[in-house]
Amino acid sequence: QQQLVESGGGLVQPGGSLRLSCAASGIAFSVYVMEWYRQAPGKQRELVATITRASNTNYADSVKGRFTISRDNAKNTVYLQMNNLEPEDTAVYFCKATSPGMLRNYWGQGTQVTVSS
Repeated sequence: QQQLVESGGGLVQPGGSLRLSCAASGIAFSVYVMEWYRQAPGKQRELVATITRASNTNYADSVKGRFTISRDNAKNTVYLQMNNLEPEDTAVYFCKATSPGMLRNYWGQGTQVTVSS
C-alpha cells in the first residue's frame, strides 16, 4: 500500500519558521521525484518545490530564498524548511511522489500551515 503522510504544519507568526515532513511507504522512494504543493482557500493548487532523485531542486518564485526542499532516502522522507513565513504562505501543503517516467504518482493528505499574528 503506497502512502504519503505529511506532518509539521501549524500556526506561526509572520517571520517565523516551520519544517514540514512527508514520510513515504510502499514505494521505491529513492527513485521518485518528490514535490511540495500548496492550496490556499479559493485558489488552485500550486507547485512550491521539487527535488529529483539526484537531489536537484527547483522552487516557485514566490518562495525562492525562503524555502528549502531536501530528502533523506534512508528515512524515505522529504522535508520542506520554510523560513521568513508570510501570511500569503497560508495554505494546505501536500507532498507528491512521481515515479520514473511519470507512470505513477501519489499524494499525501495535506497539512495545514497558517501564518498569522
